[in-house]
Amino acid sequence: MDRFTSRRGVLCGGLALGVGAFLPGAVFAQSGHRGDMRLGDFPVAGNGEVLDQIRHVATAERVIAMTFDDGPHQILTPQVLDILAARQIKASFFVIGNRVAQMPALVARIAQEGHEIGNHSWSHPHMGQLPDHAVLNQIDRTVDAVMTATGHRPVLMRPPYGDFTMPQSRMVRLARNMPTIMWSVDPQDWRRPGGFAIADHIIRHAAPGSIVLAHDTVNDTIRNLPHALDTLLAQGYRFVTISELIGFPASTYRAAARAT
Repeated sequence: MDRFTSRRGVLCGGLALGVGAFLPGAVFAQSGHRGDMRLGDFPVAGNGEVLDQIRHVATAERVIAMTFDDGPHQILTPQVLDILAARQIKASFFVIGNRVAQMPALVARIAQEGHEIGNHSWSHPHMGQLPDHAVLNQIDRTVDAVMTATGHRPVLMRPPYGDFTMPQSRMVRLARNMPTIMWSVDPQDWRRPGGFAIADHIIRHAAPGSIVLAHDTVNDTIRNLPHALDTLLAQGYRFVTISELIGFPASTYRAAARAT
């Protein structure tokens, strides 16, 4: 994997700096651990403050993380996988736990094809309105479903609607060692704007280190996806998973989780 540059910068909408295990000179902090989770090096800012929410990575490398929320979808998710496979692109899928439980074979396919699977709650509630114990229940039930389907624990989480406070993100990081992954490019595909508005938005707003939000549950997204990907590839962008983008040592965490 190419090394990303170590240039860091504060990003809008919450604390999110360019960091990662692959960044020369990147800074990490050693976390504690909870009985059933293996914790380890967690990315921190240059001033030593741990990153609880990540929206973007500051890098000069033309790398982008494509993410898909709300799946799996029985019909549309396989189409997304086929589009990605044809271009040898790896993406990150933030899945809903109750859908994972209904379609474990499809989730297994996502993992088998080399994509990253993240935690998007069990039932897609507004988690910003939930007490901590309910938030952790949403996360833990989804972890169990993904583990059953794939044998791997998701190491990243994204709250539905982006509805999550910084204290909640800090709580999840301390309790489950999961960074909260937000986004920097949002074509609002769920609004179904028609035409190629989704692809055009992604292309116009993409930049090195972007995290793109899309949904593998929207027909318009599938129709727009090839154009968006092909255009960005032609512009010299490379697509990576979220863990690759932020340098989170996902393989270490997953291996350790399987051993517990």
